[in-house]
Amino acid sequence: MKVLVTGASGFVGRELCVTLLRSGHSVRGALRQIEGRVVLLEGVEPVAVGAINAATDWKAALAGCDTVVHLAARVHVMDYMTSDPLAEFREVNSGGTLNLSSQAAHAGVKRFVFVSTVKVNGEGRDDPYRETDPPAPEDAYAISKWEAEQGLRRVAQETGMEVVILRPPLVYGPAVKANFLQLMRTVERGWPLPLGAIRNRRSLLYLGNLVDAIRVCVEHPAAAGQTFLLDDGEPISTTGLVRALARAMGRPARLLAVPVGVLELAGALLGKRAAVMRLVGSLYVDSSAIRTRLDWTPPYSMEEGLAATVASST
Repeated sequence: MKVLVTGASGFVGRELCVTLLRSGHSVRGALRQIEGRVVLLEGVEPVAVGAINAATDWKAALAGCDTVVHLAARVHVMDYMTSDPLAEFREVNSGGTLNLSSQAAHAGVKRFVFVSTVKVNGEGRDDPYRETDPPAPEDAYAISKWEAEQGLRRVAQETGMEVVILRPPLVYGPAVKANFLQLMRTVERGWPLPLGAIRNRRSLLYLGNLVDAIRVCVEHPAAAGQTFLLDDGEPISTTGLVRALARAMGRPARLLAVPVGVLELAGALLGKRAAVMRLVGSLYVDSSAIRTRLDWTPPYSMEEGLAATVASST
């Protein structure tokens, strides 16, 4: 089986290419351009496709491929530098995805695995999200991913190409960046954090578990036409995450039990309400569907995933 992986040089793409090669698949990695020091794993065939949008020509990249795993996307950013962020997210995440899927179907691709986001379900609540819940995307990133999902289902109905949609929560692992890396650095430095009184529930997904789930969705016949939520298993509180990171680092967790209401008030006064809500609010999933239908079990525990993430950053 020949698999085209878009975003092959990224955080998830590199690890996925390794996993697919080890599973005996032929892998082609799509990149915007091939120049300088961008080098894919030995055994992965690189192909340049340029910018991803509704006009991208995928003919060379798709030639001979049985399956597409679409990872490339305009990712979520907190501070939009444009007057119309939704249009920019749509250009890549909606228009680009549907252009690729249409060309893939006409090229004879049998299965299209799309990595979406749990944010299609919503921004969080006290109960776990399930695949059967009505979508409730709120920001431009999530809306563009939801529109892509709907378009993919139309392509599947019209062409018969099998579509699989995965909605992961926050993904961590070696080379993780952004807020997760910042939290790790803060714990490592021993700085006190006012997060000791938070009793929320957050789902996380280790990189190794995500790529294994993608592999299963590439291979398993029963994955066709399905949408799956993913996680490491049991959710964890923000307080619990800080303690788990500290254990993995062999450092004390310096936590101050500041009441959640005080944190929320501070966030509102400082214009950081959204950031604070991600720390104190709950967002977790019920991932039993993929476990039951595809007999999938995450190969790594959260403890193992956090240990590998910490080891890679030191």
